[in-house]
Amino acid sequence: KRGAPSIISKGKRLKKQNAGLFAAIEKKYGVPAGPLIAIWGMESGFGAFTGNQHTMSAVATLAYDCRRSAFFTEQLYAQLQLIEKGWLSPDFKGAAHGEIGQTQFLPANVLLFGVDGDRNGSINLATPADALASTANFLRGKGWSRGVGYQQGQGNFRAIEGWNAAHVYQRAIAEMGAEIDG
Repeated sequence: KRGAPSIISKGKRLKKQNAGLFAAIEKKYGVPAGPLIAIWGMESGFGAFTGNQHTMSAVATLAYDCRRSAFFTEQLYAQLQLIEKGWLSPDFKGAAHGEIGQTQFLPANVLLFGVDGDRNGSINLATPADALASTANFLRGKGWSRGVGYQQGQGNFRAIEGWNAAHVYQRAIAEMGAEIDG
């Protein structure tokens, strides 16, 4: 559990400080604040570090690498679409595998699940509102059901599995989320 106590502590404060945002997200997508905040804390330290890699170069390199070429070629085309829409700069900096924003979305997921949480006319995953609403939309798209539990063995745990394939990560998100939701 990478920094679980500090993520939970800061997560509880952020939940209280942004109660309106989290209430609106839960009303629209059915996802409570806890797992969203846990993902946000795990992925970027609540936006403190979203990456320092030139994402176009990273994704293009990975698309050329034969181990997962098809997957990253899809990400490359998606990133080009994000640039064309004006949602990303060609010089955008993110994580080493092309993940972007405060909750570290892959480019294809931005196209599928990205939403304008700020309602300002564009998607900017560098803002908490857009990143958290998009993350909730992703979880809903992976089968999240309003009012169903999200611990291991409960219905919404599968949606968390869709976010990250590592079982230890999935359990950490679920457990920290429950602590944050109190």
